[in-house]
Amino acid sequence: MSLATQREEDLAAIIRAVVEAPGLDSRGLDQVLRRHPKDGRGFFTKREILRAYRDGSWQPVPDTEFAARLRTTPTRSISGITPVTVLTKPFPCPGQCIFCPSDVRMPKSYLADEPGCQRAEQNRFDPYLQTWSRLDSYRSMGHPTDKIELIVLGGTWSHYPVAYQRWFVARCFDALNDFGSGTDARTDVRTERPMIPEPAVGETYNRRIAPVSRVGVGEEADWERVEQAHRRNEAGACRCVGLSLETRPDRVAPAEVVRLRRLGATKIQLGLQSLSDEVLAANRRGHDVAASRRAIQLLRNAGFKVHAHWMANLKGANAESDRDDFARLFEDPAIRPDELKVYPCSLIETADLMQDWRAGTWRPYRPDELVPLLADALESVPRYCRVTRMIRDIPSPDIVAGNQRTNLREDVEAMVAARGRPLSEIRSREVRGQAIDPREVSIRESRYEASDGIEIFLEVCTPEDQLAGFARLRLPGVGERPGELEAAALLREVHVYGAQLGLGEREGGHAQHQGFGSQLVKLAADAARAAGWRQLAVISSVGTRGWYRRLGFTEGALYQHLDLSEPSLG
Repeated sequence: MSLATQREEDLAAIIRAVVEAPGLDSRGLDQVLRRHPKDGRGFFTKREILRAYRDGSWQPVPDTEFAARLRTTPTRSISGITPVTVLTKPFPCPGQCIFCPSDVRMPKSYLADEPGCQRAEQNRFDPYLQTWSRLDSYRSMGHPTDKIELIVLGGTWSHYPVAYQRWFVARCFDALNDFGSGTDARTDVRTERPMIPEPAVGETYNRRIAPVSRVGVGEEADWERVEQAHRRNEAGACRCVGLSLETRPDRVAPAEVVRLRRLGATKIQLGLQSLSDEVLAANRRGHDVAASRRAIQLLRNAGFKVHAHWMANLKGANAESDRDDFARLFEDPAIRPDELKVYPCSLIETADLMQDWRAGTWRPYRPDELVPLLADALESVPRYCRVTRMIRDIPSPDIVAGNQRTNLREDVEAMVAARGRPLSEIRSREVRGQAIDPREVSIRESRYEASDGIEIFLEVCTPEDQLAGFARLRLPGVGERPGELEAAALLREVHVYGAQLGLGEREGGHAQHQGFGSQLVKLAADAARAAGWRQLAVISSVGTRGWYRRLGFTEGALYQHLDLSEPSLG
């Protein structure tokens, strides 16, 4: 059977499953996609499935209904926002981690077969093309594009030239603005990416990349260019309600924190990987735990959400030491991340770890070691933290040794469920698309020490302890922070869950439109006032500035501020 014929049969089988099971949930759809993989190794996208349905002769339900079934089973926009992930171009990396793959076609640590990387390469790593095309894909599938979380991945962001950083962010915002106004300027993009030959034997990733990674013509911008794109987005139809950038702990410094904020960032993904100096050294990470603690304090004191990365099964670790290491994430007040990605180490052929595997000085955990380890870890995550991922999206053929189960998290959650212990972490408690009766919710407050300050986690909870919304308030203690924040308590995040509705839309029962957001801001302001603070500063995203203005916040240089000497919010 030809590859094309096999694809047609697999797509037809997927379509039949979706049509014949209108109540198919996310897990059920995942199982269908796994039974009918694309070319025997990957997954068909929703867009490919919908296109095949529209092009086919068998259409028992309108294509809009079929699209809705595809949309409601996956969870891209179910947490209240629609994520758009883009990648920076390949660029030398300041690290020498032995577990990191070295695919010269990609930014360091990423692989060309990963779905997001494929989209980036197809768009020549151009920020405008990536952003606009992803939005178009969402629109074709019926997803809302009003409220976007922009996630920038690729190597170490803080190591890229600042002019390139400004240009990259500005062009992402240009795409948001153009898409929202109905403008398609993709044909005007003239990005050219030179071909990068495979490295010679013994040649490092950085040496091969360096000659072709220089900032190209037109890949630079000044701050005015960034601010112009930001201002246009404030009232746009496709607004950025969160900007996430990723970097290393040893690249975080006071000046870098200010620069990240000027770019519009609200969340920083930070690669901790381990909280053991011995393990970090064995894996040539290039920084120690003290650097991680300092980076988190600087970021937290500037209002950023901290999205930490932690890896199991690194060289020098074992299952029991990993249990202890994971516990330190939340036992150590200097760490305690807001969000967390957990990555079991997978061996990729281009990683230096291959030498240790061949020599027998490193081995991957067996499933009967890995799953219980991650189950214990997930159970211990406190209610203020969200575990966003438990695997890297690496195709199985690229993995020489290590976990190849793409549904590893399901295995872990099944083990936790068999133990009869409910999870407390955020992702497991989100209301998602469920209707909420505002008369039945309650407010729960948790206080904990973090980075020499006090964090107050405010939750809107259902009687079943599902999470309809939350806010993170910081009462800073000692530690350096931007001058604008010297006298202010910090509102670091306000998030309301529920299926995303468009800007200005109302639909009965959805958590996003019950006034929970403004209620949480009021509670945070009251708590800050009660603690003796005279000002509340919020690290607002570009697309939420108008909302905070309506709540009484005024403009500062990098933050918005509320005078707490005035009466509390109504």
